[in-house]
Amino acid sequence: MRFNKSNLPISNEMLNFWNENGYLIIENFKTEEECDSLIERSIKLIEEQDFFNQKSVFDTVSQSHNDDSYFLESGDKIRFFFEEKAVLNDENIKSNKQYIVNKIGHALHDLDDNFIQFSKNDDLDKIAKAIGFEYPQLLQSMYIFKQPKIGGEVVCHQDSTFLITEPESTVGFWFALEDANKENGCLQVASGGHKGPLRKLFKRDNNKMEMIELSNEPFPETDTFVEVKKGSLVLLHGRLPHYSCENKSSKSRHAYTLHVIEGKSKYLDYNWLQRKNLKTGGFVDV
Repeated sequence: MRFNKSNLPISNEMLNFWNENGYLIIENFKTEEECDSLIERSIKLIEEQDFFNQKSVFDTVSQSHNDDSYFLESGDKIRFFFEEKAVLNDENIKSNKQYIVNKIGHALHDLDDNFIQFSKNDDLDKIAKAIGFEYPQLLQSMYIFKQPKIGGEVVCHQDSTFLITEPESTVGFWFALEDANKENGCLQVASGGHKGPLRKLFKRDNNKMEMIELSNEPFPETDTFVEVKKGSLVLLHGRLPHYSCENKSSKSRHAYTLHVIEGKSKYLDYNWLQRKNLKTGGFVDV
């Protein structure tokens, strides 16, 4: 079921769908101009970077980036991560830099004016509170490219595995900056799968990361393709199993994600993402 920004504030029908399925689609949430502004800003950020001394690859299959200090220290910074299948020789970095980046993270919403404007507003605050947050806090942000031909698979996972609070509270706010469909690697979700257990926990110990198994119950099938138009907002419950396949098409699938936690919950100190130099704030200034 799909809803529109005109349906806001969140209705009982929307809330019931969220509680039953663990995801919610709100179409036309952002304008084309707002999406284009973020795309243009991402291009400028990449153009300004010298990548020759940094070649950190983001790989959600092998988790080979787990102990990379460039990755582990990015919670309060803006950093750039390459596609696993990108050719990272000097010539390609020089001539093709816009098409080798997998994502930018993880504090865009605090450190860049364009992303701050996109990320922080009253509408998002109202949505967060309507689905149960009392003090929603913006923990991290990611600009995800899903590059043409080489955009990497994101294996089935639950967001609370990587960002855990006590009690659990993580929710993803995923914005389609371009049309997302089966051809270019749209999200796939296991409807209702958030009612199952948290399977794994990604824990930091002395700057080394370990994936701890909490339950051997297999993930349910990701039975729903979340094909959405540019400007759509998709909410993802922290326990909802979701996945996206490789992008083998000739079209990119740009998206922007915020992860939000409850301010009254305890953010655990063994989470990989730490914000040493930034205070975690909400959608609106108080």
